Amino acid sequence: MDGKPGLRERKKRRTRAAISEAAITLFLRHGFAGVSVAQVAEAAEVSKRTLFAYFPSKEDLVAHRLADHETAAARAVRARPPHTAPLAALREDFLRGLRERDPVTGLDDRPEARALHRMILDAPSLVARMERFRTGAERALAEALRESADTPEPTARLAAAQIVAVRWTLARDNAERLAYGEPAATRYPGAVADAEHAFGLLRTGLRRLPRTPRRRGGGGGRGGG
Repeated sequence: MDGKPGLRERKKRRTRAAISEAAITLFLRHGFAGVSVAQVAEAAEVSKRTLFAYFPSKEDLVAHRLADHETAAARAVRARPPHTAPLAALREDFLRGLRERDPVTGLDDRPEARALHRMILDAPSLVARMERFRTGAERALAEALRESADTPEPTARLAAAQIVAVRWTLARDNAERLAYGEPAATRYPGAVADAEHAFGLLRTGLRRLPRTPRRRGGGGGRGGG
């Protein structure tokens, strides 16, 4: 067996891609709320029943475009060079993504990417759907840490939660800036600085956080001793 998908599987992939493409085209043209599932099905030339067989919800029609993001961190850990620590591999993977304008870093300013991010940011149900990706990303990374780095539970789960939160926060910040007009080339130096700072905090276990809160304003608090 050569491992290639069979005819039926290839047909299913083409149908899924055609439905997703029709949906994204309509959503970008008329807005996520302005398009019904029935309109997507009609544009893709499938029945609503077929559409829901591939995409259980309207939000999944958009999430399909970002499916690779869910396992990106786990793949970076599994593919890291020998003797490379997982966190170092994840840092380098994210910095490489910034250099290459990988969509997973949010630093993709192609017109369609900008429009897609604006649409997601403006639709609460899509923002909520992205949170499911984040949960899936944590689960996938924790599994990769356990299997390829011999990280025990609950360390793997806790580390995955922190790392994914950092990657998603960085990507969201970049995407928000680009969605509303900032060029990727302009954002790039700040994106790199933010990533270096964030991974530095992860590396030091957040020991750089201040030990005492700053006093606000000029009044009234007692001095420390």
